[in-house]
Amino acid sequence: MSTAVEEKKLANANGAAPDGQAPKKLTEEESRQVAEDARQDKWEAPSFLKELFAGNFNLNILTTVPPAHAESADFTAFYTRMKTFLETKVDSDKIDRDGKYPPEVIKELAEMGAFGMKIPKEYGGLGFHQVEYGKIMELIGTQDANVLALLSAHQSIGVPNPLITFGTKEQKQKYLPMIAKGAISAFALTEDEVGSDPANLATTLTRTPEGDYILTGDKLWCTNGTIADLFVVMARHDDTKKISAVIVEKNWPGVEVVTRCHFMGLRALENGIIRFTNVKVPKENMLLAEGKGLKLALVTLNTGRLSIPSGVRGCSRRLVQTIRAWGSKRYQWGAVVGKHEALAHKIADITATSFAIEAMSTLCDRMADDGHRDIRLEAAMAKMWSTEEGWRMIDDTLQIRGGRGYETADSLKARGDIGIPIERIMRDFRINLIFEGSSEIMRLFIAREALDLHLGTAWDLVNPKGTMGQKLGALPKVLGFYAWWYPSRWNGLFTAFKHGEYGSNGKHLRTAERLTRKLSRALFHQMMKFQARLEKKQITVFRGVEIGADLFAMVAAVLHAEAMRKAGHPNAKEAMELADLFCRNTERRIRLKFAGFSSNDDDLKVRISRGVLEGRQKWFESGMTHLAEADKLEKMAGH
Repeated sequence: MSTAVEEKKLANANGAAPDGQAPKKLTEEESRQVAEDARQDKWEAPSFLKELFAGNFNLNILTTVPPAHAESADFTAFYTRMKTFLETKVDSDKIDRDGKYPPEVIKELAEMGAFGMKIPKEYGGLGFHQVEYGKIMELIGTQDANVLALLSAHQSIGVPNPLITFGTKEQKQKYLPMIAKGAISAFALTEDEVGSDPANLATTLTRTPEGDYILTGDKLWCTNGTIADLFVVMARHDDTKKISAVIVEKNWPGVEVVTRCHFMGLRALENGIIRFTNVKVPKENMLLAEGKGLKLALVTLNTGRLSIPSGVRGCSRRLVQTIRAWGSKRYQWGAVVGKHEALAHKIADITATSFAIEAMSTLCDRMADDGHRDIRLEAAMAKMWSTEEGWRMIDDTLQIRGGRGYETADSLKARGDIGIPIERIMRDFRINLIFEGSSEIMRLFIAREALDLHLGTAWDLVNPKGTMGQKLGALPKVLGFYAWWYPSRWNGLFTAFKHGEYGSNGKHLRTAERLTRKLSRALFHQMMKFQARLEKKQITVFRGVEIGADLFAMVAAVLHAEAMRKAGHPNAKEAMELADLFCRNTERRIRLKFAGFSSNDDDLKVRISRGVLEGRQKWFESGMTHLAEADKLEKMAGH
């Protein structure tokens, strides 16, 4: 990096532009308003999780989800071809070692139609349903996260998904056939100063006299961007300041790949900085409508995020296979290691959690195919929960494997051992907690929707900027609603007689129903305690989100096991046992999180954190070697 670029970064980090003028940074309230304007503010279809956070255990929303469509002959043939392709032509260790996709791999993926899996057949695609697409992502997830990321980023956040959902007839006719034949796409939102908060977006769209646009700006961490043929680019109109999404072609003048980025995992990922310099974009390439860019991104991600849980599902299967084979073979202290209780617990928990991940992700896929439920919360929850659980499972798998888990597959094979790539899986997997919305952002997104009932009912009463007249005017409405709602969240008289049709696991649904009412009461209590300050109490609302996620996982696991039993699956008994163990573990975790509402160190941690940021704990940083990069960090910190 040049000295000039370094100085620019340091200046921007300290809130000053290189020319000495401070760039305008939006306030917290302005940033929040941008996000609020982009969210879907109406619920036009039922949502299990929306009801759950309101204290309503509406199991019917999930039990009436239609079963998956019968697999088509085209899908079966494609699945078989993909499986053979992965087994015979994709050397995952070599891809990781070389840090690039072999051209022949991308070529064959294009030839088999992998870049057009979800594109309707009328445009030359394969026309797969979400469940079918999820099974392909699961299959790839059992072996190669690099290939998974290539296809997932292309289909979920690249051009195909928003184009299918919001594109005009002309846009679809122009671009979907290109994509179905193998044109790779990318999504360009992130910038140097813009991550999960898009309010400070600097890439601009300037109108031309003809009504077209001139696009200018740099985009960071654009996955697939270095090899993409098409981009969805998020940019701000320089006059209205609204954010729009436009389709941009790689071969247009002014589109430039500046550099490719490299990461600890996913080493073949074609991710980089893409520069758009005075790129002329026809007005016909505007997606959805002017100023609707963020709304487009949020809506398409509702189903787009499901690629990740599907991939986690596949990875978890590989982990279970690994610990079964290793735990029954490795002999230590007079027995195979899997029979020692310390590891036996890990093996059981990994397997039960894998079952729950499968249950949650396949349920979400079926809901997406049905299209009669609002799955914005369910999709976000599946992404957040499955990736965090998957990370813990990988960590435990590495621990079970011991030194062989930490050793690379190439090294294992070089000395004659079996090259199980747990080390690579761990490196590749970690980004899933950041991709397509970090775990923290997912919690904020879910929390906003989880509190929608209370914000819509009582905001005028607790709004610190509201007038006394507004507060008094809202009081009758608030009292009238909560006089009915709050007592009803205690009414569980008949819960003990419910869910008997689920056999021995019905008790877990009864527990989930009781805890659902308890969660809604806890969130209400926190709102009454903190009022408008609740939005600042992120850890408090995060506890509620995490409880909701665990409850959703419990319910999904029980329903999945019951569906297998009703279908006469030969392993239904084992599935019921896995669901039982998972629910027992998860109930204990939920009760600990409830305890955290009243017994915690939230304020102390915030106080210490602020002391660290302000330099009061700098004494603890003594005794270190001198590093030039550390000096740059000090300049950024400004003290």
